[in-house]
Amino acid sequence: MATGGSVQKSEEEWRAVLSPEQFRILRQKGTEAAGTGEYDKFYGDGVYNCAACGTPLYKSTTKFNSGCGWPAFFEGIPGAINYTPDPDGRRTEITCAACGGHLGHVFKGEGFKTPTDARHCVNSVSLKFTPST
Repeated sequence: MATGGSVQKSEEEWRAVLSPEQFRILRQKGTEAAGTGEYDKFYGDGVYNCAACGTPLYKSTTKFNSGCGWPAFFEGIPGAINYTPDPDGRRTEITCAACGGHLGHVFKGEGFKTPTDARHCVNSVSLKFTPST
């Protein structure tokens, strides 16, 4: 079973609903190549949801251009994201609080002029954008 909150599926169930690349990143904690993601340089108004379960994770107003090659946000929607320090102590893994899907990592103290001094470095394939209406 997946590690997460209200959305629990077996590995076989996740494989049935996710593309191979989504499964590799969301369920096996992979990383897409820098600069290749659909949302890296995308700045539409709306909400970024978990690609696995649809949970709203980030508002477009928190997205910024970090130049890192992945979508960057300075904060998530309260309660939507779980934070787990990596064993190396250099970064913190972020996962969807509802389904446990791997999103990416949080880095702090990099000097970006954001309200939180944090950069949520998120794989585009972990996200599904819903435009504002």
